[in-house]
Amino acid sequence: MSNLAVLPIIIPLIAGIILAFFPKWLTLVRILSKIFIIGNLAVVSFAAWLVFNQGSIILETGDWAAPYGIIIVADQLSILLVLTTNVVAAACAFYAPHSLSDRKEKYYFYTFFFMLISGVSGAFLTGDIFNMFVFFEVLLMASYGLIVLGGDKVQLRESMKYVFINLFSSMLFVTAVGFLYGAVGTVNMAQIAQRVQEVDQQGILTTVGILLFFVFAVKAALFPLYYWMPKSYAVPNPVISALFGALLTKVGIYAIIRIFSLIFVHKIELTHEAFIWISGLSMIFGVLGALSTNNIKLIIAYNIIPAIGFILMGIAVFNQDGVSGSIYYLIHDMLIKASLFLLAGTIAYAAGSSDLRKFSGLIHYYPFLGWMLFVSGFVLAGIPPFSGFIGKVLLLRGALAAEEIAIVIIALLSSLLILYSIMKIFIRGFWGEKDESFQPKSIKGRTVPVVVLLALSVFLGIGAEFIYPSIESISKYLLNPAEYINAVMEG
Repeated sequence: MSNLAVLPIIIPLIAGIILAFFPKWLTLVRILSKIFIIGNLAVVSFAAWLVFNQGSIILETGDWAAPYGIIIVADQLSILLVLTTNVVAAACAFYAPHSLSDRKEKYYFYTFFFMLISGVSGAFLTGDIFNMFVFFEVLLMASYGLIVLGGDKVQLRESMKYVFINLFSSMLFVTAVGFLYGAVGTVNMAQIAQRVQEVDQQGILTTVGILLFFVFAVKAALFPLYYWMPKSYAVPNPVISALFGALLTKVGIYAIIRIFSLIFVHKIELTHEAFIWISGLSMIFGVLGALSTNNIKLIIAYNIIPAIGFILMGIAVFNQDGVSGSIYYLIHDMLIKASLFLLAGTIAYAAGSSDLRKFSGLIHYYPFLGWMLFVSGFVLAGIPPFSGFIGKVLLLRGALAAEEIAIVIIALLSSLLILYSIMKIFIRGFWGEKDESFQPKSIKGRTVPVVVLLALSVFLGIGAEFIYPSIESISKYLLNPAEYINAVMEG
């Protein structure tokens, strides 16, 4: 049964390799990709059911016991994120044929797609920090292939920035891992957590902690390290933007959650005070970016930044409500960001432009599309009873309990501005007089994946009584690192 922990990594990896042999056989590749992603989703769902009912699944590869072998840890947090990843991936797999040209699909889109899912899942599931670096590189290599797919001039410019920034952060990542290994003599995260309290080299450990936070903050696009992200995520095809926006920054914030709730917990008063400031500034500057543009894809991309700020806010206050809010908001944001990027791509296709100044009155031709956007704005901003509201209530309760009044005020104001940034698309793009010369396009096939993701986001809110107990269980687990350490070290 322990092999279930590695299947979410292996299945997409095998799928990507198989599909690489048939790039020109598009009908076959599309069918196989859907079979693989549905199969993987079923496997992950079963694994998640086992983890939440029977406890963590620990795989010691090659029967090498921790800390000597490579350890895969499917605990409640990691398996929930892998499950959400595969839900997003399934929606994108069904959306892709309607969004990508045949030429782009033939240039190994599905191979890169599955490699990305494999890398993201591996980063969530790995039990040692060096393999986290390895899986980061797997997902980054796949993302390099996806971001240049199509070869437009603007893509080339933004992809160069994306590649260089991530190469630099990867170099710092492996350097930090080397220093950490030199200080504690292991890369197994459970054993590192045991040893950081015992070693005398606290100065080196503090430096490594700061360096790792810098690396993960780059990948999560936190203030002030977010400047590379918005345009890089807005220029590719909408299905690629949805994958990036929903998954890649979330791997960075997951790494912060895992490392700073398990390993670097000996100076919380220092690290978490800094987290509060970075969280608040991310909210402010992210939403200002969203308000500053008329490009609907950029509006969604900029709204990633305040969302990551909200998630970091819960880790900063580091209490039961705060951590619960972070996990709830993380799952919510993965679903709604994927939905919004796919929705923005559909709107841009229907209108013939992503510039709000170039179209209006779409409600006359695409009423369902308009009202989906309207609901999505409410979900994203945290209007009750939607999922964003549940996450934010928990976060605000945690911040109030920690007496962090300033961040509460910033969070509330940011939420209002986030709502306005989405409503701006609805008001300017959908309201207006009917243009009789407008030639509507068919969007059949593009709306179904959006509806599914949006429905799940809505259920995450109105069905909170069914979901919150599991989230609460994860937060208690994160606040007690001994549970993770014992599970891994005892196998």
